Formats: sequence, C-alpha cells, structure tokens
Amino acid sequence: MCDSRITTPFVPDPNMELEQKLKKLTTTSVVTMNSNDNVSELKETEPEKETEREQYNTNCSKEEQIKGALQENYKGILKGLGEDTSRQGLLRTPERAAKAMMFFTKGYRENIKDALNDAIFDEDHDDMVIVKDIEMFSLCEHHLVPFIGKVSIGYLPNKRVLGLSKLARIVEIYSRRLQVQERLTKQIAVAITEAIQPSGVGVVIEATHMCMVMRGVQKLNSKTVTSTMLGVFREDPKTRVSLIRRTQL
Repeated sequence: MCDSRITTPFVPDPNMELEQKLKKLTTTSVVTMNSNDNVSELKETEPEKETEREQYNTNCSKEEQIKGALQENYKGILKGLGEDTSRQGLLRTPERAAKAMMFFTKGYRENIKDALNDAIFDEDHDDMVIVKDIEMFSLCEHHLVPFIGKVSIGYLPNKRVLGLSKLARIVEIYSRRLQVQERLTKQIAVAITEAIQPSGVGVVIEATHMCMVMRGVQKLNSKTVTSTMLGVFREDPKTRVSLIRRTQL
C-alpha cells in the first residue's frame, strides 16, 4: 500500500508539455576477483529491494497527495454551496470527485515519448494514412466543464509509420488535460510530426462544448470545428482538400 503519511500536496504543472521520464530500475554489473585464479568475472546484481520500495512509495505518495488535496477542496466547494457534507449522500462525494478529476486529467501524468516508444516502424509507404472519428473527451479550462467530440487524423508517411492505436493514444493523453480545442488540435499534430517526421499532418476536431450547451447561450446543437495542417497539407491546397474530403466521408 502507498504511504499516505505525507500531507504536503503535489500539484502538477499545467503548462508542462511532457513530464520527465521515470527512472527505470535496471540491473547493474560489478567486477569481483576470484581468489583462486585471479580471473575477473562479471556478476549481475539486482537493485536493492529497499530502493524499489522507496521508488514505489514516492510515486504512490504523489498520487495520494494529489487526491487528498483535491478531496479537501471539493469538500470546501460543497460547503460553499450551502450543502451539509456530513449527510449520507455527500459523505464520500469529495473522495469520488477527486478520483474522477484525477482520471479526467491523467494526461498530465503521462508521457508521449513513453507511449510511442515501441510503435514507430520503418515502412516504405507514401500514401495517406487516415484514422477517423476517434472519440475525445476533455475539460474546458475556462469553466471546467466537458467538451466532447471526434478527432480525425491524416498524415503522409516519410519512410516511417506510427502504430494506428498510438494515434488514439496521443489524442487521449492531450485531451485528458485542461484544454481549449484550438490548442488540443495543434498539440496532436505537433506530437505526430515530432514522432515520425512525416511529409505532412492534418488534424480535424469537431466537438460540442457543454459551456455553450449547459450555460451561457445554451445552444444545444452547436458544434465547433478546428483544424491544424502541417507540411504538405499546409503548403499544397489540393492535398489539403483531399484530406478534408476523406475525413468527411
């Protein structure tokens, strides 16, 4: 179990694009001398169990600190609304809300490079690759209410391709942060460009924003469409039009 005695909350930096990689525990080699024949031989030694346990507790304690801080804040919000946090229906609401918020924003604690490290392949394919209608759920950073939609991604490979499921993984990591749709669209396109250096990348997102549906102007059927075009999709109008038509089929 995680050590929950640490009470200082750990708050992730919302502006950090990629979190630092977790240090991987690997076996280490040491040189020992054989007293009989003076021959040096290498022996593998495993990392000390205590070090592994400390690493595990450090990671777990960060999660517990985040959850604990969120839980207290949600409790304060309920009291601010005039609710009785001791009544049966609300006893565990702060805890549940904290867990939910951690899931909604888990992209802050995930790393693009780690997610893609084993899914980049050398492939002599130069025709357009398109994955359409990837479901997307995110939180508007202005009101902390959801916006929900679909993402379509197309790219022209340049001797390298990305595992298809990893395109959805990129969408998941960036959408599970506090977002605006315009930035989310660009982040997905830039991440694919940095990963495989394709000839071009195009990303189109169509989403419904609850901040327009549930409050404010309350327009139930409104949708917002954003796009980012990089490389040949930006430079060549015909290629761009071809991508847009294919994603709308």
